[in-house]
Amino acid sequence: MQRILSTAVLVGLLVATAAAFAVTERLKLTKSPLTGPKVTAAFSPVAHTEALISIRFRRADKVTATIEDSHRHLVATLAAGAPLARGRHAFHWNGLTDGGTRAPDGTYRAEIHLVDAHRTILLPNPIALDTARPLVTDAHAVRGAFSPDGDHQADTVTLRYSLSKEAHVLVFLDGRRIIRGRSRKTTGKLEWAGRADGRMLPPGSYVLTIGAVDVAGNRTPAAEEAHVRVQLRYIVLANKRIAGVKTGKRFQIGVSTDARRYRWTLGRRTGVAGGSVLTLRAPSKRGTYRLTVREHGHVDRALVVVR
Repeated sequence: MQRILSTAVLVGLLVATAAAFAVTERLKLTKSPLTGPKVTAAFSPVAHTEALISIRFRRADKVTATIEDSHRHLVATLAAGAPLARGRHAFHWNGLTDGGTRAPDGTYRAEIHLVDAHRTILLPNPIALDTARPLVTDAHAVRGAFSPDGDHQADTVTLRYSLSKEAHVLVFLDGRRIIRGRSRKTTGKLEWAGRADGRMLPPGSYVLTIGAVDVAGNRTPAAEEAHVRVQLRYIVLANKRIAGVKTGKRFQIGVSTDARRYRWTLGRRTGVAGGSVLTLRAPSKRGTYRLTVREHGHVDRALVVVR
């Protein structure tokens, strides 16, 4: 008798196991009632951004959508038994709890309950609520002056920076954004070629303002932005007028340029020179002559008075 009972129990277990296996396999083959979730990865109520949860429903149902924290505690209710048709629907969370207070920074998830289908699905997509603003801890130019004249000598200025958190670095000139960094690393560098609004800027001193924006939309406060001064220069003569040069004698004038070679013209004579000091022979006749130096389309001039 005992052997018969044992056999019956064993057969029952096998049948139950087979049934459970069949149910599991059938569930695997059943399509999820939700598809194509698009969920905001990070947002910040301080930056006036919000979380978007967009989902496609395979069939109509009454839907309750909620936000839960990392401990599966209810934080906010986005919809309660709302009748929704088949298709894509979106829910928005502004970071507030059901009690009207702002939820703390952290990671949250959306949960969707389908009343008619008797299904509750916790979306795997994490939502980061992040209100910390990125700060610029260091910003400086590798060189103080550069000349974007296309001669492959100091055509750009390198800006190095460090941030307090991962974010895209932003560079402004006179309140206009001229660079947005692609990387979100906390340290990095950028190159600026002296352009703004698609045009080359004239020579002079410029102050670049360095800030950052993170994926949640938080930006560096204006008071915390860094300021870097750079000098944009092309070829420049040290003086605009040289007086007292004797006829036929040599004279010198300083030339500020990073070009290895540049062209000069004095009266009817012309030539090519290099270096920071230009040495020339004065004309053999008295008078006032124009000295011109050129380098990659950039020009500077001075008057030479020969007596």
